[in-house]
Amino acid sequence: MGGAVSAGEDNDELIDNLKEAQYIRSDLVEQAFRAIDRADYYLEEFRDSAYKDLAWRHGNIHLSAPCIYSEVMEALDLQPGLSFLNLGSGTGYLSTMVGLILGPFGINHGVELHSDVIEYAYQKLEFFIKTSDSFDRFEFCEPSFVVGNCLEIAPESRQYDRVYCGAGVQREHEDYMKSLLKVGGILVLPLEEKLTKITRTGYNTWETKKIIAVSFAPLVLPKHRENGKPRTVPLPAMFEVRTLQDLARICIRHTLKKSLSGTWPLPRRCGSRGRSRLKHRRDHRDSTLLTNRYIFMSRLIPGPMDDNNQVGTEDEDEEDCRGVCEHEEEDAAEEEEGRRREGSVLLMETPVNLLRQRILSLPLPEPLKMYLLYYREK
Repeated sequence: MGGAVSAGEDNDELIDNLKEAQYIRSDLVEQAFRAIDRADYYLEEFRDSAYKDLAWRHGNIHLSAPCIYSEVMEALDLQPGLSFLNLGSGTGYLSTMVGLILGPFGINHGVELHSDVIEYAYQKLEFFIKTSDSFDRFEFCEPSFVVGNCLEIAPESRQYDRVYCGAGVQREHEDYMKSLLKVGGILVLPLEEKLTKITRTGYNTWETKKIIAVSFAPLVLPKHRENGKPRTVPLPAMFEVRTLQDLARICIRHTLKKSLSGTWPLPRRCGSRGRSRLKHRRDHRDSTLLTNRYIFMSRLIPGPMDDNNQVGTEDEDEEDCRGVCEHEEEDAAEEEEGRRREGSVLLMETPVNLLRQRILSLPLPEPLKMYLLYYREK
């Protein structure tokens, strides 16, 4: 499923295309998508396909198409401090983007059927925390994943503000999914080949909205034990008391970020358009060179005879050549100005991790600095 937008050359251009096609409509969702490079969740040998608007699967590892994730993120209407449950959490790509919005006091849980995929998800999560400069731009709600079938969640489990299911749900499981939701909460799931948004407006009242047609693999039904007892999936604890050290770290980082408010470099937003403008100038220059070649060759070929049986004069050729040369000089100057302007934009857009720089400049012991940086090594 996918292919709704054209392929990008990098993550930013993919997001540009999703915005232009109106799949990404809010600034908050755009920032989360730009913060995480989709290619980082691919196996190395498949990275070249990461910026296509297509789903990807390799063994048990699966990623939905970018246009689908965009619609899901928009439909969830995420806010800081909410609780989120991802049924079929997979690589953790979606859960990590959600965590950037929920903030440090949100709840971010995932249930995944395959233990090897959970191991893969934790590897990708650790890579993001340790290597991505985007991590320091957000107050992050780190996701927790458990192995199990999402249809076997213990009935006494707490309910969530937001729930997403990444597998096709049949009508007989719709009420089960709704039972996981708090009043006022939002459930997004593929229901009978339609991505559907269900809002719980009361204890027994719901609002349903069909978003787009989708094609998802169906939910894997639970396998019954030989003894006949149902298997249950225990979810992570809903509320955990944070350690004093963690709270201090969150508070210090938040204070430093506020002092840097408005000074972060803006993310690159116009890669494709910038490239298209440069391509247009190059195409225009190439056409000018072709014109010059034609004029040069035409001097070797006799021109049409005039009324006096004489070919075109040399003065006319010189005038034509002079006009084309002046035009070429103008194009060259315009292209040089464009390169200089784009060069300055690229310099401005080079990401600078200001929070990291500020922490490293503090008059603190090195172990404390490393703790404030989540022990990141770069």
